[in-house]
Amino acid sequence: MRHAHELRRERRRRRPGRGVRTVAGQVFVLQVGVVLLLVVAAVAALVLQSRYDSEREARNRSMAVAESFASAPGMLRALRSADPAAVLQPLAERVRKGSGVDFVVAMSPQGIRYTHPNPDRIGKHFMGSIRPAVEGRTVTETFTGTLGLSVRSVIPVKDSEGKVVGLVAAGITIKKVSGAADHQLPLLFGAAAAALALATAGTALVSRRLRRQTHGLDPAEMTRMYEHHDAVLHAVREGVLIVGGDGRLVLANDEARRLFDLPADAEGRPVAELGFDPHTAALLASGRPATDEVHTAGERLLSVSHRPTDLNGGPPGSVATLRDTTELRALSGKVDLARNRLKLLYDAGVSIGTTLDVVRTAQELAEYAVARFADHVSVDLADSVLRGEEPPEGAAGIAGGATLPANPGPDGGRTALRRTALSGISDDGPLYPLGMLIQFGPSSPQARGFRSGAVTVEPVLSDFGGWQEQDPEMAQRIVDYGIHSMITVPLRARGVVLGVASFMRAEKPEPFEEDDISLAEELVTRAAVSIDNARRYTREHTMAVTLQRSLLPRVLPEQDALDVAYRYLPAESGVGGDWFDVIPLPGARVALVVGDVVGHGLHAAATMGRLRTAVHNFSTLDLPPDEILFHLDDLIARIDEEDEGHGGLDGADGGVEVITGATCLYAIYDPVTRRCTMARAGHPPPAVVGPDGSVTFPDLPAGLPLGLGGLPFETAELELAEGSQLVLYTDGLIEKRDRDIETGLEMLGEALSHPGRTPEETCTAVLGVLLPDRPSDDIALIVARTRVLEPGRIADWEVPSDPAHVAEVRAAVARQLMAWKMGEVAFTTELILSELITNAIRYTTGPIRVRLLCDRTLICEVSDTSSTSPHLRYAATTDEGGRGLFLVSQFADRWGTRYTSDGKVIWTEQALPPPKNGAPKRP
Repeated sequence: MRHAHELRRERRRRRPGRGVRTVAGQVFVLQVGVVLLLVVAAVAALVLQSRYDSEREARNRSMAVAESFASAPGMLRALRSADPAAVLQPLAERVRKGSGVDFVVAMSPQGIRYTHPNPDRIGKHFMGSIRPAVEGRTVTETFTGTLGLSVRSVIPVKDSEGKVVGLVAAGITIKKVSGAADHQLPLLFGAAAAALALATAGTALVSRRLRRQTHGLDPAEMTRMYEHHDAVLHAVREGVLIVGGDGRLVLANDEARRLFDLPADAEGRPVAELGFDPHTAALLASGRPATDEVHTAGERLLSVSHRPTDLNGGPPGSVATLRDTTELRALSGKVDLARNRLKLLYDAGVSIGTTLDVVRTAQELAEYAVARFADHVSVDLADSVLRGEEPPEGAAGIAGGATLPANPGPDGGRTALRRTALSGISDDGPLYPLGMLIQFGPSSPQARGFRSGAVTVEPVLSDFGGWQEQDPEMAQRIVDYGIHSMITVPLRARGVVLGVASFMRAEKPEPFEEDDISLAEELVTRAAVSIDNARRYTREHTMAVTLQRSLLPRVLPEQDALDVAYRYLPAESGVGGDWFDVIPLPGARVALVVGDVVGHGLHAAATMGRLRTAVHNFSTLDLPPDEILFHLDDLIARIDEEDEGHGGLDGADGGVEVITGATCLYAIYDPVTRRCTMARAGHPPPAVVGPDGSVTFPDLPAGLPLGLGGLPFETAELELAEGSQLVLYTDGLIEKRDRDIETGLEMLGEALSHPGRTPEETCTAVLGVLLPDRPSDDIALIVARTRVLEPGRIADWEVPSDPAHVAEVRAAVARQLMAWKMGEVAFTTELILSELITNAIRYTTGPIRVRLLCDRTLICEVSDTSSTSPHLRYAATTDEGGRGLFLVSQFADRWGTRYTSDGKVIWTEQALPPPKNGAPKRP
């Protein structure tokens, strides 16, 4: 033991400076360096903190002095005196000396000094930023002056009204408030020296102990450590090569020998003689550092990292580690390919099918594929698909997992497809144009794909493998243009083929491969589902629009009370329940109706049809507007109850769709009295345009929407001048997401305020101003210009309640009819009026009036104060009466009863006698 100890001591004497290269020496140097860095950092932090504190103290002191001087009593009076400098200079100097600042300067808002420590500078312009202070704000800034780094503050002096009448500036050099750090530096250096001494002593103890532990190892332990090192070196799956400073191989583990197929005597030989790749041999001989460089070893790809061994006092030479990345590179390439493919498909799902429009979806597929996959893309669909219908029977379908070939048509198997989308890297490609109906021959890839549902690949178009038979001339132009490869994929969704998509390459030199075919199929499959969804939506939307239009009036009825024009525009995203109607009423009157059912879709359209039918039925009863709305309200409530009781109707989202209300406006115009009676249920108010172009929105009680119930509806009556326009509309005209109803009403009023327009011109002008680009709700608009029945076509008499006066009335009526040149109907008219007047005299006691109106028909009206209504019945053979109304119904085309506030009116209508030329006779 003593001999070994002496041997180690002898070795230490032979290796001068060994302690510095030992771990203990390095730890000692490191800890001393850390302590020195901490001391330097502490001193720097103290200096910086001292500067920061000094500057902050200088700012606070200058601000306090300036504010105190600016707020001093008599400051405003001094500034407004004849000589502010004489008053303020001694005060400013007193404040400066008492506060310890370098200067206190009072000045005008223009910056002219009133005070200064140097009297020669009084009256001169202040050198500093005063604009913010003139605007009423405080200015504090740091500057370098003649005295060194300084801080100054400028405070505005304001009068009682807040106006700046003067400025006060105070400044101080930072060195006046600094100095605390100078007193702390000796203490800091003493503490640093003590810390350094303690750290040095501790490090020496640790180094001594570490040195003792390192050199205390016996030979067995050193041998064991070497054996473990050698076992690990040859067991790892990384190759290790150690090259000496003379360029010879010192060590190669088993993995390195396997990777480079080294000979058994490789160690000790120059690396240039061992058969390495020249690039690898140059790296090993150079000693140049490298990290994960790719080198070849036969057919293998190796990742090589290389480091010199003498950077930290080690022996000269270098060490290289090797990893076989051949399989990893192949797998990584597959992963990258799969990741890129998934990203491509994900982006396709986001970019294709953004709208429920067949054409737009097809174009999105073409544009997306051109940007990432092909050079030219075309999409051809069956015409029935574009109309929203099912594909023709010629398309392939799937049954039991097998493809069913289509039956060839009578045209020899040609397949008619419409060019729906077209996109390419250039617009001059020799392809069929967009929108063309193409008759594909049976040998064309498009026809084969559409009929069989199989993908067709033409890897080399110039081989002309049969695809050119469709159009040989165009096929030659396609090849001459440079298009060399094509894939045709059927657009199949839910078991049927909707069309085909063709992908072509021109600039990309490589032909389509198996991976391209798979990718094209997945792209087309995703697009086909979107196209089929759009097709189904188009079909349902068309059905709903057709249903709605069939329920709306196709032709307005003939009448003379109003000149009517209308517009109806369905929503772009779905069919709603907006509706309107024009209904002729007895007495030459006309009813205008407009309404809006809550919701969209077939259910709303069907409910609208029920409401329109109900309005027609209620109108035949000749009820006032408020009573009609009452009956409609009850009808909507019962419809909702029926839907809820039967589980509702399935909506578009699979939920229950229940109508929760509707709005309606019902108006009756009488051309005899020029009065218009209206009532509304939650509907926007009508607009009335006077003959002079003035626009008003009558204050018509709104009422609750139909179906809510609870409150009665109110009626309002207006008297309209001849030539006025009554405008009825739904809320889709005036309301948008970015526009409230009030703004819409203002725009509507501006669009209507133009006199002299016809109703058709008014409809066009209103829609031109208010119609949105993409209507989200239905729009119904009615414009009715009022007419007045001429006084010469009206005759009325008051009949005393005495049967003896009936003959006088009959004679007067006969004379009036002769004056109107309608003597042919005088007898039947006298008979009708005789029966009606006699019944009125018999069953009522109040006044009786008779009125004749010559409009499109001859209208006879008998009004009395009774609320009882006559009923038509068959009289028995023994009855002496009861046949009067039967005779009236036989001679009159129509008859009925309407109730008024003070009784009732029984009316009849007779056709005007035709003149010899066949035209209706008018007086």
